[in-house]
Amino acid sequence: MSVWKGKNISIEIFGESHSDRIGVTVKGFPEMSIDFKRLGTFLERRKASSGVFSTARIEPDIPVFEGVENEKINGQFTAYIYNTNRKSNDYNELLGKPRPSHADYCAYLKDGTTDFTGGGRFSGRLTAPLCIAGGIAKDYLEKQGIYVLAYISSVGKVKGRSYKDGEILKSEIEDVILNQSFPSLSTSSEMIEEISKYKAECDSLGGVVECIVFGIKQGLGDCLFGGLEGKISSLVYSIPAVKGVEFGDGFDITRIPGSQANDEWQYVKGKVRAIKNSAGGINGGISNGENVTLSVAFRPTPSIAKEQNTVDLIKGINTKIKIKGRHDACIVPRAVPCVESAVALSILDEIL
Repeated sequence: MSVWKGKNISIEIFGESHSDRIGVTVKGFPEMSIDFKRLGTFLERRKASSGVFSTARIEPDIPVFEGVENEKINGQFTAYIYNTNRKSNDYNELLGKPRPSHADYCAYLKDGTTDFTGGGRFSGRLTAPLCIAGGIAKDYLEKQGIYVLAYISSVGKVKGRSYKDGEILKSEIEDVILNQSFPSLSTSSEMIEEISKYKAECDSLGGVVECIVFGIKQGLGDCLFGGLEGKISSLVYSIPAVKGVEFGDGFDITRIPGSQANDEWQYVKGKVRAIKNSAGGINGGISNGENVTLSVAFRPTPSIAKEQNTVDLIKGINTKIKIKGRHDACIVPRAVPCVESAVALSILDEIL
């Protein structure tokens, strides 16, 4: 199991990719009603689809709850998802042979295991329970006027629209989420074509998911270890395949002088506002009232059918493998609700 503890909330995720079930136990949530239909719609966004980018493993991902009475929770609940489409035999030839860039070798160093079936507890499958907690958190925040929305800004070398290019409205992201299985604000067809090209070559692609928090309250977070950026990042990095997180202009801000990078202040209708938002809505670890903006980098799916070099830990020799089974050619589309979940849980923990 893996546990995250915030100021008010704790989240425990358990299970493995090919175990009977996976799940999440949450403590410290506010008393609230669960909109099961809305939660189901949110979980659908994380599921595999018929798109060229997606795995052939299709799971219903219908959560079963404990600690919910009359569709209400009061502080603590547990939710299970049963794995119904397991094919462990796909991994028989990988016994003792760690897949490149997977957690396999490090799992061996940690636990001594040589059975790397489905990635075990390191699998992206464990983002399904994360999205259960995150979907409920999003619903609560929206009732407070806070909206956590994400979209794809790039895949491989194909770039789409970004908050760095100019203002993006909440309604624009909501429209894309509602009407597209590939949630990019532009160049969706070009991104899918790029994924198709690499999939045909038995390869994969990564990309960038951007997230904007609309309506966030001022004064959330604190300095140093209590910083909002650190809290959000810690949960975002729990998503497998995340290799980078930046807020606002991020690394781009290093290429301009302070006179251009600084967010100057002004009064607008009696309220202090930033003229622009290079900092991503956070200064000194505390939300300043502007939209929080962040970008999340996802590595290419490491499970590919191309021949790759590895080692045989049982025989102590070098060897080569071709990975069989069902894998995403690009995990980025399914990662969008995972990013929303991590960000929403971070912010909910701060506002309680």
